[in-house]
Amino acid sequence: MIELLMDDDLAQVHSEIDVEAVRAAVLAACRVAGVAATADAITLCIRLAGDEAVQALNSQWRGKDRVTDVLSFPMQEPPIDLREPLGDIALAYPFVWQEAARLALTPAAHLVHLVVHATLHLLGYDHIDDGEALTMQRLEQQAMRQLGLHNPYPDLMTEQPACS
Repeated sequence: MIELLMDDDLAQVHSEIDVEAVRAAVLAACRVAGVAATADAITLCIRLAGDEAVQALNSQWRGKDRVTDVLSFPMQEPPIDLREPLGDIALAYPFVWQEAARLALTPAAHLVHLVVHATLHLLGYDHIDDGEALTMQRLEQQAMRQLGLHNPYPDLMTEQPACS
C-alpha cells in the first residue's frame, strides 16, 4: 500500500496533491528499476511535511541542518523483497513548491519527479559518485518520459553513446 500522509498544519494543500499521480510515480520508478509491481504490492509511506520538520529529519539523520526537498529512508537493501516495506519518503512543503517555481515547473510535476527520485533511492540507487548519478538520472528520465512529464535532466543525453 502506498500511503500518503500530510502533517496537520498542511491540510490546506491536500486538494493540491494528485494522489494517483504520486502512486503512478512510484510505479514508474519501480518499472524502470526492473521491479515489477502493482500499487497494492508496494508498501511505502510518503509524508508531506513542513520545512521545519524536514530540516529536523535532515539534521538528525544526515547531519545537515538545513531544509531539503526530499528525504528517503530505505527499509531494505537490494535485492528488493516486495513482501517487506520499501521505506519512507519525506517531502518538504513549501520548499518543494518554491523550488518548482524557481525551476519553472508546476508543483505537481516537480512533486512527481521527487517521488520518482526518492523511490529509486528506496530501491537501492544513489548518486554519490558520477557513475551512480548518471545511472540514477537516466532512470529518472525514463520514468518521467513514461509519465509524460518533463525531462528533469535536459543536459544529460537520454541514450548511452555508441562505442566507437
